[in-house]
Parts: sequence; C-alpha cells; structure tokens
Amino acid sequence: MSRRIWPVRELVGQIRELVEEQYGDVWVEGEISNFRPAPSGHMYFTLKDADAQLPVVLFRRQAILLRFRPEDGLHVLVRGRVSIYDQRGQMQLVAETMEPVGAGSLQLAFEQLKQRLKAEGLFDTDRKRSLPAFPRTVGIVTSPAGAVIRDLLNIVGRRHSGLNVLLCAASVQGDSAAGEIEAAIACLNSSGLADVIVLARGGGSLEDLAAFNSERVARAIAGSRLPVVSAVGHETDFTIADFVADLRAPTPSAAAELITEAQHNIEERLALQTSRLDRAARYQLLQARQRMTRVPVARAEGRVMAILHRMEQRLDDASLRMAANMQWQIHEKLRLVAELGAAVLRHDPRQRLAHAHQHLTIGGTRMNHAMERRVQVERARLHSLDARLHSLSPLAVLDRGYALVQDAQGVLIRSVQQVKAGDSVLTRLSDGAFRSRVEKDAPATSTRK
Repeated sequence: MSRRIWPVRELVGQIRELVEEQYGDVWVEGEISNFRPAPSGHMYFTLKDADAQLPVVLFRRQAILLRFRPEDGLHVLVRGRVSIYDQRGQMQLVAETMEPVGAGSLQLAFEQLKQRLKAEGLFDTDRKRSLPAFPRTVGIVTSPAGAVIRDLLNIVGRRHSGLNVLLCAASVQGDSAAGEIEAAIACLNSSGLADVIVLARGGGSLEDLAAFNSERVARAIAGSRLPVVSAVGHETDFTIADFVADLRAPTPSAAAELITEAQHNIEERLALQTSRLDRAARYQLLQARQRMTRVPVARAEGRVMAILHRMEQRLDDASLRMAANMQWQIHEKLRLVAELGAAVLRHDPRQRLAHAHQHLTIGGTRMNHAMERRVQVERARLHSLDARLHSLSPLAVLDRGYALVQDAQGVLIRSVQQVKAGDSVLTRLSDGAFRSRVEKDAPATSTRK
C-alpha cells in the first residue's frame, strides 16, 4: 500500500476549507487582550477566557463600522468565521462584527470619546467663550424640515425681531449627519455673516443623537472661531457636543431665549421706564393744571410771557455762541488747510526733483572738468615718458649714423672676432636693413688709449 505525502500548503489549505465550511458563521464571547491596531486600519487581538485563547483579525472595512474603540480587558461578543492563516498554520477568527457585553456600543463609544476629549482639555471652562450680548446674526445648524427651526424663529421673532437668522441646513441624524454638521460649522465660520452658532435638534434615542456624539463634530466645535451653543435633545439629554460647546442650552427653545436675553431684558426695562415716564408726565401735567386753576388769568399770562422772553433770550445767546464757535472752527480749519498746503509745497516732489537735477548738473560739470584736467595731466606725463623712451631707444642711436650688425642667428656682433670670412651678417640702419657677407677678416683695432 502506497503512502500519500502531503505538501504543507495543500494540507493546510484543505484543513482551512473544512474549518471554514464547518464554522462559517459563529458568535464567540471572550475578553480582548494584546490589542494591536495596524497602520493599514486592520485590528489584531486575542480573544480569551480562563481556559483558552483565539487570535482574531478585524479588517479595516469592518473596523471603521465599529461604534466603540476596542481595548485590552474589554468583554466582547464577536461574530465571524473561523479560518486558518496559511503562512503560520494558525487558526484564527476573521471577525465581521463586534459588540461589547454588558454595555451598548454607542454608550461605550460615548464614554471613551468623552474621556479622551476631556484629557485633551476640550471640556475645560477656561477655553469656553461668552456669547455676544447683542448679536446681529445667529447661524442655526439644523434640519430645515423639523419643528426645531420653527420654534426658534417664533421665539426670536417674539423676543428680538431685529435679530437676523441664518439657517445652514444639515442632517441631524444618519450616517452623513456628522459630516454635514462639520461642514455647516466651517461654512458659518468662513462666511463672516454670523456672530454666534447654534446646533439644534429635538430629543431622541442615543442612536438618533449619534452625530452629536461624534469626534468630527466635537473637533469642529472646538476649532470654531465663533461661539457655539449646543441645543440638542431634551433637558436630560447630554451629548459630547454639549461638553465641548461654549454654552449648553437644555432645549432649542432655551437656546433662543439665551441668545436674545440681553436684548429682551433691555426691551422689558425700556418698556418699564416708558411706563414710569408716562405716569410721571401725567402726574406733572395734572399738578400744573391744578396750579394754573389757582392763578388768575392775567397773572398766568404774564408769567408765561416772562418765561417765553427768557427762553427767547437764551435762544439768542445760544445762537450767538454757536455762530462765534462756527466762525472760530472755520478759521481753525482754514489755518490747518493753509499749514497742510505749505507742508505739501515744502515736500513737493517736483521741487525736490529740481534740486536733485541741479545738484546732478553741477556734479556732472565738476566731474567733466576733473576728467579733462586728469586727461591733460596724463597726456603730459605720457609725452614725458615717450621722450625718455625715445632717448633711450637704440633706434635713436641709429638716427645718428650708427648701425647694428647681427650674425645669422640674430646675435649682436660686438667684435670682429665673432665673424670670419664667408659669414652672413645683417646690418640694421635707422631706415632699414640689408644683409652682407664677410669677404675677409680684418685685424682687430683697439680704440682704447
């Protein structure tokens, strides 16, 4: 009987197929240990209990769908398929989904993000800004189809009709809500139209408020140049946006009241003061009528005329002072204009340019004169050097009737002993040269005595 020899790859592959077929969809409960997130986005960890452990891989496509961050010691329930990693021959669980045991994934994600952002200082009170007391425009980030925007508009119209409302529409729940809210906050900051931003949404479950518990929205609020009011949910609802925002309003309606509080208080106080002033004026008028009824008509008329005369005199005095003051102000303005005109003339660039042109002309003339003198001096010096050179030149000696004699190699012949019969010599005169041949030697003669 022949024995079958298995290649390792083939044996591991067949075992993997059997395991995946038998355990293609399983739920496994255990505790996470040795959690290792990879730069690729995949997650690797070990799922263990008191008696065994199982390697688990959660690929990036499934990992980004998690609503919480896995960490060591967390008790979880994992769904996936059992497989064999061929390169190591190791059994592992390829996870599809994962949820914590004992706490919902949304609540766990909320607590994890809350702790992380708090550690970064995003909840600190010293970074929170106060709202402008009298904003001109408030930017509302909410759904245009909900009842929230209608409630806000009603309250603003009743308490502060002069406040402008700029709606920046965004989804307030769903997968795209966090991105739309982040974009709306950035848009209101860059527009330069709003003075304060309100994030508004009605109440709902933790799933409905998930967008306001996202890290994207939290960091968008923290990075906002404008103050942000979080008005999300009911009074008992708390979101990450509430902790990061500069002010938390229990409800969207309360946010509208907080924004318009200063203006509303002023309007109430103004109405109160107007009422008091009206009552005081009515009282003073009543008192005046009573006094007038006790005074004779002629006397009352005289007093009224005297008051009118005093008022006319005060009016004349005020008119004269005003005219004198106006005249003085006109005189001062004319003096100031004259001084400014003189200063402009003193600093007139045309005059400065004319002075500069004059200095340039004078400098050019001086430079030309200096160059002419320099040329004359150098020309005289050159003539002197030329005369000295000419006096020392051998050619000048030739002009006096002397000659230079050279042999065939160009060597100057100074003695008859340097030549012999038949040598060719070159004789150079002042106006040319000629070549000759020595016929016979001549006896040497001495010119010394």
